[in-house]
Amino acid sequence: MGKKTSSDANPSAKLDRPELFLNRELSLLEFQRRVLAQAVDDRLPLLERLRFLTICSSNLDEFFEIRVAGLKEQVKFGLDKPGVDGRTPHEALADIASLTHDLVEEQYRVLNEQVLPGLRQEGIRLLRRSDWTVEQRIWVKEYFHTQVLPVLTPVALDPTHPFPQVSNKRINFLVEVHGADAFGRDVSLAVVPVPRSLPRVIPLPVELCEGYRGYLMLSAVVHHNIGVIFPGLRVDGCHQFRVTRNSDFHLDEEEVDNVLNALKSQLSDRHFSYPVRLEVTSGCPPHVAAFLLDRFGMLEEELYRVKGPVNLHRLGALYERVDRPDLKEMPFLPGVPQELSEDEDLFAAIRRKDHLLMHPYQSFGPLLELLGQAARDPNVLAIKQTLYRTGENSPVVAQLAKAARAGKEVTVVIELRARFDEAENIELANTLHKAGANVLYGIVGYKTHSKMLLIVRRESGVLRRYVHLGTGNYHPGNAKGYTDLSLFTSDEGLALDVHHVFLQLTGLGRAPQLDGLLVAPNNLYEKLLERIEAEAEAARVGKTASIQVKVNSLSDKGVIQALYKASQAGVQIDLIVRGICRLRPGIEGVSENIRVRSVVGRFLEHTRVFRFHSGGDDLVYAGSADWMERNLHGRVETCFPIRDEVLKQRVIEDVLEAGMADDTDGWELMPDGSYTRVAQVGEAAFNSQDAALAKYAN
Repeated sequence: MGKKTSSDANPSAKLDRPELFLNRELSLLEFQRRVLAQAVDDRLPLLERLRFLTICSSNLDEFFEIRVAGLKEQVKFGLDKPGVDGRTPHEALADIASLTHDLVEEQYRVLNEQVLPGLRQEGIRLLRRSDWTVEQRIWVKEYFHTQVLPVLTPVALDPTHPFPQVSNKRINFLVEVHGADAFGRDVSLAVVPVPRSLPRVIPLPVELCEGYRGYLMLSAVVHHNIGVIFPGLRVDGCHQFRVTRNSDFHLDEEEVDNVLNALKSQLSDRHFSYPVRLEVTSGCPPHVAAFLLDRFGMLEEELYRVKGPVNLHRLGALYERVDRPDLKEMPFLPGVPQELSEDEDLFAAIRRKDHLLMHPYQSFGPLLELLGQAARDPNVLAIKQTLYRTGENSPVVAQLAKAARAGKEVTVVIELRARFDEAENIELANTLHKAGANVLYGIVGYKTHSKMLLIVRRESGVLRRYVHLGTGNYHPGNAKGYTDLSLFTSDEGLALDVHHVFLQLTGLGRAPQLDGLLVAPNNLYEKLLERIEAEAEAARVGKTASIQVKVNSLSDKGVIQALYKASQAGVQIDLIVRGICRLRPGIEGVSENIRVRSVVGRFLEHTRVFRFHSGGDDLVYAGSADWMERNLHGRVETCFPIRDEVLKQRVIEDVLEAGMADDTDGWELMPDGSYTRVAQVGEAAFNSQDAALAKYAN
């Protein structure tokens, strides 16, 4: 794209027009379309296509639980004011309903017309009840009686058994029955919840499947045997349904004495908050759907009829159960630089130079080994770490607990409000408490989202600090599937910056002038605007100016306006934004010099990197913050400079330039908010993730 300048680039008032901003929720739905497109892509192995279908389904669940629920709350409380894009929450909900109904219909079309038939050709069959042989029906009956029936709890609907509390996203059956029961009650309706404690995908014995591997859904097993649950009654109808509820909650931290206890009391409420979506199967009779809508106080547009299991996400178990490597992506072994291998002294390696790892292509192991060496080393005096998401049975937490029991001064700042990980984080907080660690929960009013590790070690009578800074969570599972960066350094300036940030998180007072870290909510936003404006000023006087950014989301109004001004000044701006992007590229007089790409591939693109030309000096930062309002103004975030020239060039070439060059998994944002696939075929095609695998993995 040729660089253009706008000689009449005017005041920011012109950049306040609603038509210059895309809607946040609709942009997020566009991302779900790109995820679903992976399920359609016949270049991918079949089970990977199934996996993308389930990812799209899971993403939509969260979209309703958080984004749709939030909009409904705004309408409920009379906060129906237009956003920066000009839409009111009520208008946004109407657009969302239209788009999500189309998206869900496409999901099931892909499932039924492409993925399941493809798997069937490969000898993998997800059997419907109508497909079962006599022998299979006998086996299913036995399985139901021995494995399922003892766990079921049907609830008849009568004056002493009101409609039960239906928990969030749980599959249920509404059963229509006829006749009198043992107590003479003439009951016509009952609800049967499908147990969450049982496997959702059940393999049939090999001997019952001639020439194929057969699998059943638990819901099909229950449905087939529904009459057994109501002996002596006639079953007239059995209908699957699932309710999605608001899963966000608001904790007024200034009004509670103990955030941990307050959060515990709210977690159970998440399962029974107000409903935002009702799913039924396509064969559900109108009178049953109407009954359920009335029972949950929902509107017709909140009803979703699906042609298959009402919880598509559960088909992900099929991906795990099927042992067909030829239908999955080729496995790989993450690389480990020799200097950071487990038989090396990692403190010595980090003293010699900075190290930058590119996950998942390179292993998360060196971070665990560094913690392990710190826990064992008698010269290590203190370890401080932030934790946002760690996963169940976290090896990171195990090493921290080991260090605390060894007498190290271990301080852990845990973000209890990491959405959907609150219960796990409460548990790991208890684990660390018991081990003797100092456990804190950050700053009132701000989520602690930064990724920092600080180790203090005595060397020749002097205390030296070692630091790890990252763009992703301390979660070994995520490190296998998310693209992220890890920096290991003993740079005195950066290490001192991290020390001061920990003092802010655990104590009181303001940090002094920092050497290199950009920290939200203190100075990150202002520094980003300064850097963007510096590039704009360089362009205005005829100098080369450019900005490259890779983030998960871009929605902050002030940052978008600054980018528009820079574009008007002639700055070439390349943005790689995986998900939400409210900026409109390619608008004459505003954003002709801005390109926006999104990469959706085998791994979840999670790296946050910013590059400013800076007169040829190339200022490169990586960090925990997306360019969203919540990250820049309402969270504790850290972004760190990449100072080593070799590492800097690696980030520029292998993250930023590679992302913009990806013409197999890359998508380009159009001015109208839609995305066009950047398609290239043949030998000329370039896949940024495949290139990184070839370069860094074993």
